[in-house]
Amino acid sequence: MKQCKIRTARELKCLFVVFSLVWPAFLQAQNIPSLDFNHARKYWEANNDTTYVVNFWATWCGPCVKELPLFDALADKYRNKPVKVLLVSLDMKSQVPDKLSAFLEKKKIRSEVIHLDDRDANRWIPMVDEAWTGAIPATLILQNKRGKKYFVESEIDEKKLQDALNQIYDE
Repeated sequence: MKQCKIRTARELKCLFVVFSLVWPAFLQAQNIPSLDFNHARKYWEANNDTTYVVNFWATWCGPCVKELPLFDALADKYRNKPVKVLLVSLDMKSQVPDKLSAFLEKKKIRSEVIHLDDRDANRWIPMVDEAWTGAIPATLILQNKRGKKYFVESEIDEKKLQDALNQIYDE
């Protein structure tokens, strides 16, 4: 009968560190829901105390990719606050989950990601914001319970993002 060797504490710590680093990427790669707009909007339309920061982006959009770390940093900053960051990918369905998952892993994106798979953009784009032409990147910040909303259809920098959130989010 074979017996398992008892590992040293150092070996166990190393295994734990490796597992801790690999597991979140694995989970992220496995859980990107692909939703139509009516289902996707449920992620940010709850009438509660949460402020939602929703970024519409795609892997092929240079300005979108450039600003993704800002959203991760914002999510980290407000981790214990009622602020939720959601990245809504507009990539082609054929690229989900393989290409999108690999991209998120390579860029070390930790924020929650969903894939919007709804061909009727003329219907859902004005539902996000009446002034939106559909260009990306685009960012929507909502506080539904208080009826507050901010929308920008362009690349956003850290200061502009924080200023916009400060207008909507009351600590």
